[in-house]
Amino acid sequence: MVATSSTERAQPISLIPKQLSTWKRARISLLGARWPILALFILGVVIFMALFASAISPADPNRQSLVERLMPPLTRDEATGQMRFLLGSDGLGRDLWTRIIYGAQISLAVGVLAVAVGGLFGTSLGIIAGYFGGRVDDFIMRLADIQLAFPFILLAIMVLVVLGPGVWNLVPVLGIGQWVTYARIARGQTIAQREKEYVEAARCIGASNLRIMVRAILPNVLAPLIVIASFNVASAILAEASLSFLGLGVPPTVPTWGGILNESRDQILAGKWWPAFFPGLAIMLTVLSLNILGDWLRDFLDPRLRGR
Repeated sequence: MVATSSTERAQPISLIPKQLSTWKRARISLLGARWPILALFILGVVIFMALFASAISPADPNRQSLVERLMPPLTRDEATGQMRFLLGSDGLGRDLWTRIIYGAQISLAVGVLAVAVGGLFGTSLGIIAGYFGGRVDDFIMRLADIQLAFPFILLAIMVLVVLGPGVWNLVPVLGIGQWVTYARIARGQTIAQREKEYVEAARCIGASNLRIMVRAILPNVLAPLIVIASFNVASAILAEASLSFLGLGVPPTVPTWGGILNESRDQILAGKWWPAFFPGLAIMLTVLSLNILGDWLRDFLDPRLRGR
């Protein structure tokens, strides 16, 4: 067993002893990188808010009070002295902190589900294209080229105008918009793997093509796909915020970070900064944390940096 001294914690990934388990190497790498730890902490807070929104929120996210509209942050109740609006209220008197907490549910759910849909669909098609090659490969890659010919945001707006806003309409639109990235990466990795000895050995013992693709090739192409997925969760959150800002994401009664930004446009012009600042800050911190974590995953999962 290799001891993990304090000097090892600051070592780059390539110098971490290979004898250690994957979890220990990841822990040492995180302690040496430092920034991913902060990113994990921020993401942990956001996930906690999303999971326990009903328990930690101080009010109903849709409760309106025109008498209390546009209250500044740290507003206290004059009668009791208790905190009334931690982050202020919006143009309809709704508690901004509560709406941001509930908005984390939709933003994270849409990001994760969209990546799951796009990753599953794109990875499957990419492995099929790379494994069989020929006309199958040409057909799938031409579909990818056709989709890339259309600007994604324009395509998403067209589909959502027809289907209408809603989470279950938004998720497949964002997922299908991401499948090309997964398909191309999975195809390239599969082409590199399909002629290797372990694949030939699986063929010799009579394994079916499906078994070879799922049990032999898929585990060996997952590393770069996991990295892409971490970045694409951030992209999906930004896309949801953009579409909600345009009024095409989810219904107005459902609080989302992009929807809160959309509702705060008039307040910005009136000099009320907090209805737009705090949801924008939530989006920025979440996306930045996901990107930092994705950078660390890319370095940690890169075999060239593991001394292999």
